[in-house]
Amino acid sequence: MRSLDLVVPGDLETPTGGYEYDRRIANGLRSRGWTVRVHSLAASFPAPTSAALAHARETFARIPDDRVVLVDGLALGALPDIASEEAGRLRLVALVHHPLAAETGLEPARAEALRRSETRALRAMRSVITTSVATARALLEYGVPRERIVAVEPGTDRAPLARGSGGPAVELLCVAAIVPRKGHAVLAEALFHLATRAWRLTCVGSLARSPETVARLRHRLAELRLADRVRLAGVLDRAALDACYARADAFVLATFHEGYGMALAEALARGLPIVSTRVGAVPDTVPDDAGLLVPPGNVAALRDALARVIDDAALRARLAASARRARERLPTWEEACARIEDALSRDPLHR
Repeated sequence: MRSLDLVVPGDLETPTGGYEYDRRIANGLRSRGWTVRVHSLAASFPAPTSAALAHARETFARIPDDRVVLVDGLALGALPDIASEEAGRLRLVALVHHPLAAETGLEPARAEALRRSETRALRAMRSVITTSVATARALLEYGVPRERIVAVEPGTDRAPLARGSGGPAVELLCVAAIVPRKGHAVLAEALFHLATRAWRLTCVGSLARSPETVARLRHRLAELRLADRVRLAGVLDRAALDACYARADAFVLATFHEGYGMALAEALARGLPIVSTRVGAVPDTVPDDAGLLVPPGNVAALRDALARVIDDAALRARLAASARRARERLPTWEEACARIEDALSRDPLHR
């Protein structure tokens, strides 16, 4: 029986796109006959405490020799010493959603330290799986040989098309944890300049990952007098999230970086027009004719794109028609798991 040891930081049930990818891959491999053992490290990664590092060392030491070990990049980048120590007896494979140094809001010194640490850790890997071609390209700058990288995009569940709000106000939907990288503050500023238009915004996503970001956003929404038009819904169950997608007229994500953008793919699966940013894997995920993409952090450009979508029902219809065509090309989770299985089944390349 084929087996895999999956190492992740924190709780695998954490409601983010990265953890969703890990969960779906683990469950998909099990359905294909694999034994998958999940090892949870401390949730403090990628800034582990000394106790978290000690626990990580113990966790790896308990894994039997010659096992295939898939290590989530959120932890791996902070484990260069352990990765180097264990590389001789374990078949280490990295799963990189996006480089740690690409996270928004890092001090330059911290970003450089993460880049050096992740570069060292990646050197110990037999192979590297990324969640997009864009991330695969980025890792070439980390010295990872192209032949050791396999890009496996997330799957997307088939879903009913959004029916829209049917009302005078355009329903905007954003699905993303409220953290600096997702650009909610930029979105708020852009919408402030469109206060005379008829729109409402629902933001679905964790309010717990960065409480200071949430507090700043709430304060700014109050200052801009948008608190009654912007709903911070937090994490929703599947039925409630489906209802949000069903009544949305457009999807917006003002992100500063995406390793893939699973929420964007889900918006395409619902046939929604998209307003987002031209960063990371977003242009590879969102076809040009299905969305309006603007530079990250550019309030004026985002304002103008949102104004076009809010004001022009015909434009929304054209973008939605393209999104419906694009959804037919989205990979399924079964396809993604098959590609992961193929990548893991091959004898990893020698370093």
